[in-house]
Parts: sequence; structure tokens; C-alpha cells
Amino acid sequence: MKKDELNILASAHSQFIEYLKAQRRSISTILAYGKDVSQLIEFLNQKKITQSSSVTSAHLEEFKSGLIKEKYTLKSVSRKLNSIRTFFRFLADEKVITDNPAASISHPKYEIKPPRILTPMEYRALRDACRQDARIAGIIELMLQTGIRIGEISRLELNDLKNEEINITAYQSQPARSIPLNKAAKTALDRYLTERGKIKTNALFVTKTSRPLLVRNIRAIINRYLRLAGIQNARVNDLRNTWLAYHLREGTSPVFLAKIAGHKRLTTTERYLQFIKDEKPGEKGKMKLEEL
Repeated sequence: MKKDELNILASAHSQFIEYLKAQRRSISTILAYGKDVSQLIEFLNQKKITQSSSVTSAHLEEFKSGLIKEKYTLKSVSRKLNSIRTFFRFLADEKVITDNPAASISHPKYEIKPPRILTPMEYRALRDACRQDARIAGIIELMLQTGIRIGEISRLELNDLKNEEINITAYQSQPARSIPLNKAAKTALDRYLTERGKIKTNALFVTKTSRPLLVRNIRAIINRYLRLAGIQNARVNDLRNTWLAYHLREGTSPVFLAKIAGHKRLTTTERYLQFIKDEKPGEKGKMKLEEL
């Protein structure tokens, strides 16, 4: 695309999406960034601004103030500003703009809430609630014991199971990795596989009609069992939070956990330390790792 074409905001948006794809950003990131920038462009178009080079920091400040007035959470506003910063940095790198209007835009300050970590009573109640459902019990146990992501659960295939570990294939920007299986996880998986039987699909977790279980299916089912277990203010991803927190409480190396969790940055794992820093290893129930 030529430079003058890229100066048109609508064209710049399309090229920005292609740039993100070339950078191998995750699908969710591309969708979020694309939506955020599209929202900004719609705002600018209402002001008759269609050229990238016509955008000023004052326009972006007005856009930010508008989001806050519309009751967007400060965290959401900050995320949108990250998208917009990346967009204008892309335009600056492409020499479409000489001055980056987003460079001086500050993020709103907001309190980062601690991750939701299930208590021993809560995750035992969750186990009890789904005990009769071997499929979802296997999924929940796998998430509690390995910290595997919900998206990775949905992509698992039978040939990914390797005796004492699960192989996670590379996807989007995530490299391949192996996750060790402890006794609790293996027992839950073996029970599910026995009930699953021989189905003509390689997907590990399937629906009652033998179709691969999608992320939205898994999320909906687990959310239902969270409600049945009487667990409030918890989401599917909190099973992963619980796995991370309890392992750190037991003194597991953050470096090792980062590798197993698939964190690209060690700081992502280490941020959980601030939420357990006042506790001693083993203080919360003194559980063995496979008893989580």
C-alpha cells in the first residue's frame, strides 16, 4: 500500500491489521486492537477527520475523556489506549506521520485487583459438584493440576497425551511446550477416556454428539458448575490462577512455573508473588501438589 493511501484512516486500519498478523499476534489481540482502533476512527469521522496526519493529541484526549464519560472502566480505557498507541506507532514507523499524537497520552490510573484464587473449600465444592460428569471433572482437574489454558483444552487431541505429560502444540504466537501430569490429573483423564470410548474423532474432549468441545462450551459448562458449587465471583480462568498461586505458596520455582504455564515473560508469573508474599510455603492447608 502506498504512503498516501496509508494516510487515509480506513486504509491505515486495514494495513494495521495485516501488520499485526505478520507480527504473529494472537487472534484475540488482533480482534481487540482492530475493534479499538475502529472505535477511534468512528469518533474521528464524526469530526470530519479522515486523514491519519490530521489527528492530534487533543483529539485523542477528547476520545479518552469520552470513554470515561460513557462509563467504560478505567482498565478498559487503558487497554484501548494501548491499542491506539500501537496503531500510531505503526504509522510513525511507516513514515506516514512525523509526530505521534499518542505518545503524550497518559493512561488513567486504576487499582489492579488481585487474581481470584479458590480456597480449598471452594475447589473441593467444585469437584463435588461435577463428580458425576467424567468429562467436565476431567477438564476441571486438568486445569487445577496443570494450569492449562481453556483454549488449549479445546485444542487437545488424543495423540497429545504422552504417558506422564501432555504436549501442547504451537499455536498463534505461543510456542510448543510439555506439561507434566501428576497422579490426580492422570486418574481424572483415565476415567474420562474410559467413558469416552472409541469415537471417530481425534479431539480429546467432545460433545455428546462426538463433536470437539469448543471454548464457549467449556466456559459455559464450568460457569454452571461454579454456580452449582456456590462459588461466587469466580471465572474459568481462576482455575489457572489457583494453580499458579498454590504452587508458588508451596515454594515451586517461578521460572519452572513460567515454563509450564507458557508465560512469555517471567514477570507475568512473578506478579502472583505479591498476593501471597505474607504467607509461608504450605501455610494454606499444607497440601501436596497433587492434592490441589
